[in-house]
Amino acid sequence: MKSEWIVFSSYQQVIRVCLLFALAAPLIVWADQQDSCERLTKTATPQLTVASATTVAAGALQLPPGPLGPVDTSKLPAFCRVQGSIHPTNDSNIGFEVWLPASNWNHEYVQFGSGGLAGHIDPSVFVRKLAAGYATGGTDDGHQGLPTDGSWASGHPEKVKDFGYRAVHETSEAAKKLMAQYYGGPATYSYFNGCSEGGREALMEAQRYPRDFNGILAGAPAHYWTQLMSAFAWNAQALNSNESFIPESKRQAITKAALAACPGVPGVDDNFIDDPMKCRFDPSVLLCKGAEQSNDCLTQPQVESLKKIYGGPKNSRTGASISPGYKPGGEAEPGFPGVTFASYVFGSGPGVSLDAAFSSAFYGAFVFADPKWNFTKLNFDSDIKLTDEKVGQTLNASDPDLAPFKAAGGKLLQYHGWYDGSPSPLHSVGYYEQVERKMGGLAATESFYRLYMVPGMMHCGLGPGPNMFGNLLDLAPVADPEHNIEVALHQWVERGVVPSNLVATKYVENNPGKGVEMTRPLCSYPAVATYIGKGDPKQASSWRCQKPK
Repeated sequence: MKSEWIVFSSYQQVIRVCLLFALAAPLIVWADQQDSCERLTKTATPQLTVASATTVAAGALQLPPGPLGPVDTSKLPAFCRVQGSIHPTNDSNIGFEVWLPASNWNHEYVQFGSGGLAGHIDPSVFVRKLAAGYATGGTDDGHQGLPTDGSWASGHPEKVKDFGYRAVHETSEAAKKLMAQYYGGPATYSYFNGCSEGGREALMEAQRYPRDFNGILAGAPAHYWTQLMSAFAWNAQALNSNESFIPESKRQAITKAALAACPGVPGVDDNFIDDPMKCRFDPSVLLCKGAEQSNDCLTQPQVESLKKIYGGPKNSRTGASISPGYKPGGEAEPGFPGVTFASYVFGSGPGVSLDAAFSSAFYGAFVFADPKWNFTKLNFDSDIKLTDEKVGQTLNASDPDLAPFKAAGGKLLQYHGWYDGSPSPLHSVGYYEQVERKMGGLAATESFYRLYMVPGMMHCGLGPGPNMFGNLLDLAPVADPEHNIEVALHQWVERGVVPSNLVATKYVENNPGKGVEMTRPLCSYPAVATYIGKGDPKQASSWRCQKPK
């Protein structure tokens, strides 16, 4: 076959042809990206279905509001948006979504956890990671519904397993398969980031699937699920009458009395409790005198209900603790629904709280298969054992043996606000101490796992204390390992830089646009921040982390 040569009659023709190739190249690359993305719909197995794989152009993307409102998507890079489902059993339908950067992928993957009883995927949390070059994804945990809806679990033990532990693992496997096909190779590092239910998923991954993720960030984990639900029902029962319910108008007096009773830091005027472990607050000091009735005091039934909340659920026959209670100080803190102590524990009236909603949904569907069941029916002497036997092994991420995760080179960072009204902060303290005992001491544990307890922070973020440090509800994350716990985790995994203490920021009215109110170090538990006695106490540089003697 005779070869043919193109002969250019002039230098100008050469220039024109080169320019045409240069202008066409981006279109050719874009077409290749689209084709590679759309071909992912053929990534099917008997258990994996890719329903859609669409190339999304750079720029704005319409998304539903995130946990704290609308998310800015105006600077999104082009990416491949993959949506599908996974079916490990005949009764499984695990929905997932994965976003793959069309260019400049950093060879890393971040998977996000769910909240509540799951039931949907929140792609708004993907935005920041995609913009930074990460592939990212998440799952609905195997069902569709509102976060307080448990009806899907009744009569569906396989769906309960999907929610309990299988969906996150299966999604990570699917995402890795998709990345390998789209990019021609695997991710170098994989991470998991979750808070609340997502925090439970995070610890479950470390315990059951120690090789799924190189680094895990667990915020306010609802890891001892059956204990948490018993605490929710206990609180709801304690407040379930007009006499025992504590209205919003009286909660400021509770917080004020708690601050007065708990030892503060000499020379520091904080409006939150710095070290709740040292706090011994008896609500009886607020008991109304005689016929007195005001917002500055509590009636005897209100005092008793508050004592129950701080004490936690107990077996009435033996007095044995079922779940730890809550620490005082966050009772009056306003904020976003689902974040505050007030919305979880108190709500707007008797039986109208997140505690009541979650516990009714859980026990009614997961345990008793009765859609009419509600929190008032829980018997703390007989139903706790039944619950643990039925679903405890599936839902509780409470195994302290993290030796396989450590052996796999995994790194785990955990945080919890002391003003959390969802999982008691004592859940995190208790689990960390159990791991410490199991792993052979603090030094052995700190080599791969660290816990940060945050004074004055509510559920996953916000509150009167230093509450933004790269956590899930950080409104303006700073991309350095000192101020960002997620960046610190990545540095630890990828460079071996061991995180020590973090710096958390409190913005004026929790609004980064209004300036910084204070900064404070967050210490690796059991160390606590201690004022050095000089310098501005609103500056982190005036504090040191010290372990209890």
